[in-house]
Amino acid sequence: MKSTSLLYGLLTLVVCLTAPVAARAEDKGVRLDAFRARDPFILPDAPSRTYYLVTRSRAGVCVRTSGDLAQWSEPVDVFTRPPDFWGGPSVWAPEMHLHKGKYYIFATFMNDKPIGEQWPDWPARIHRGTQILVADAPTGPFRSFANRPHTPEEEMALDGTLWVEDGVPYMVYCHEWVQIRNGSIKVIRLQDDLSGAIGEPKLLFRAGEAHWTPRDRKSYVTDGPALYRTKTGRLLMLWSSFTDSGYTTGIAESESSGIHGPWTHQMEPLFRKDGGHAMVFRDFEGRLILALHSPNREPDERCRLFLLEDTGKTLRITGPLAD
Repeated sequence: MKSTSLLYGLLTLVVCLTAPVAARAEDKGVRLDAFRARDPFILPDAPSRTYYLVTRSRAGVCVRTSGDLAQWSEPVDVFTRPPDFWGGPSVWAPEMHLHKGKYYIFATFMNDKPIGEQWPDWPARIHRGTQILVADAPTGPFRSFANRPHTPEEEMALDGTLWVEDGVPYMVYCHEWVQIRNGSIKVIRLQDDLSGAIGEPKLLFRAGEAHWTPRDRKSYVTDGPALYRTKTGRLLMLWSSFTDSGYTTGIAESESSGIHGPWTHQMEPLFRKDGGHAMVFRDFEGRLILALHSPNREPDERCRLFLLEDTGKTLRITGPLAD
């Protein structure tokens, strides 16, 4: 009888302690403007009707969750670098995609291995590339397919994203301006399970080709490609660089409506007010939403959400997403 009473008492204590904690955690949702979020990516997960905001963490990659895009949970690590991982502690621009029933994170890692020829006016270039990670759930744990990046190892590459066209998966990524001065965006085919790349990358365009990038620069940045197909079937690519107003997001369009282009650039940027590395998603009410970080200065970067209009020819910001 004493052991039964003791067990009942312990169970009662556990219930009393955990129930209030759960309630307090729910009450203490964090607003987007309350925490730093650089290169934000939001995955609306329909099976759970949960939004996953993917960001970097000290351990590797973490996620915050929300049911309404206004209040967000505390971050939870979903990928922790193993001790022998090729990439060092710095992680850039992770994003999460659902593909054929599995969840994939595309993240940029780097180490201190110099690559390529050196410029006399620039520090030694380091190995930088996008690695694809896989898990059965958006909460992980995510694992790597191999201990190397998916992007070519001789390139300083970053900001890989997934695009599937006619059933074929591709990675679209940036060839870093630090290595080639006039940064470019490339595409490479992926294996069906995204475990590796197939063939050689193809150049899509260079940053200096856009009408809205300044003409007097010695170098041109390409950041954060994100693909979107309009209601009329046009294929658009959002990507970021720098103008006199700071970090800027522009739109490129494929003349063939396919990933291989050729690509031309719309005259006016989508967002000029020192914000970029944008992506597009639909919320559970069907609204089209733009996510980007602004301003582009450390440590003040915040994820900002805007309502978008799909005109059939382009995308247009109609205003901020109301809380």
